[in-house]
Amino acid sequence: MRSRVTWDLCWAWYHALPEAQQAQIARMGFGHLLSVRPFHLDVPYLEALRERWEEDCKALIMPWGHMIPTLEDVAYLTELPVQGESVVGLERRDYHDDIAELLGPEFVAGRRRPIRSILLGSLSEAVGLRGRRRGPLESLNEFYAEVRGALDLGDRSEERSVRIFVSYFFGRLLFATQSSQMNCKFVLLLRDLAQAGRYAWGAAMLGHLFSLLPISSQRSQSTGGFTPFLQIWGYTRFPMGRRTLVEGRQMMVPLMTRWEVAPDPRVTDRRAGDVRVALNHYPHDQVVWTPYVGEADASHPAVAAGRPLFDCHLLLLCLETCEVLYLELVVQTLGWHQPAIEVPSLRREGHSRRRFFAEDRDWGADHGSTVAYWCDGGEQVARVTDLQDSSAYMEDYQA
Repeated sequence: MRSRVTWDLCWAWYHALPEAQQAQIARMGFGHLLSVRPFHLDVPYLEALRERWEEDCKALIMPWGHMIPTLEDVAYLTELPVQGESVVGLERRDYHDDIAELLGPEFVAGRRRPIRSILLGSLSEAVGLRGRRRGPLESLNEFYAEVRGALDLGDRSEERSVRIFVSYFFGRLLFATQSSQMNCKFVLLLRDLAQAGRYAWGAAMLGHLFSLLPISSQRSQSTGGFTPFLQIWGYTRFPMGRRTLVEGRQMMVPLMTRWEVAPDPRVTDRRAGDVRVALNHYPHDQVVWTPYVGEADASHPAVAAGRPLFDCHLLLLCLETCEVLYLELVVQTLGWHQPAIEVPSLRREGHSRRRFFAEDRDWGADHGSTVAYWCDGGEQVARVTDLQDSSAYMEDYQA
């Protein structure tokens, strides 16, 4: 399994931009995440996690029970906004005029219509960075210096330069897929940069990840979604693998900043099978269900804003994709005992639709009740207060 994430270039490109453009991107909600120094992706670890994804209940099937990354995890680990407007929008038959207006006419020159996707390589090429990759012996600072020297924004407006970077950031990191192209629908969300910070980007990222987990776990040789988040989420819940909490970073935000993952010289001998065995034998009493105890909301703006959603059953929206967050399966993450629950009886509200239409359509208008469910904050999960433990749940789970 290969990761499609290109994190090093996103990080170096962002930090090489003029300060005014960095500030604009930060106001959109991405500044904290882009402050995280890229780390090594533990592909065998990620593969072993993905194999445990159960699509019916949208959960990882672990030896000690269901586990699901939640909006609380997104807020603490990435500081992406998890509360706000849903990331939905127009579905156009042809994005030619939008791309020419928002990114520049060079991105549509010579292309046949209709245009529905954009090559990610054309975005980096437009600013002199096509093909830039960090060498195996090159430090991140050395790579940054190389990118800064090569970056050429030309005479573009600040708005277009920001849109080009954020589009690349979407396609290569936050909403990465198994493709080298990005759906043009994302670009429409960047029309008004001043308003882009109103979106719940973190919820969209999680929904996008959920939509790709079954594809990656079944048949794909590459993986999409923001996999660094999934990796650190696993490290916080069941600490194992090649990770260390860096001394001196205990107070840094977001929490992903506090981790360092170095390449393991034994990686050529390590396979997903080794991780499977380690997970199967991981001590159940060492699983960390509430890893953020002691963290102050004042230090985490995204957490403070998103907290009303952390105990709710939700629908996660990302453009035309809708995924269910079945929080009732993992109430131990709230510090509660887990009641027995009939998993097959859960409502299958989630659906993913990836179609091209012959005419322009507004997904939000077509699925008004789904968008309204998000806007209303979902449905609060009821706590079962007379439980002494989660043993009844585990008996059913292991049956």
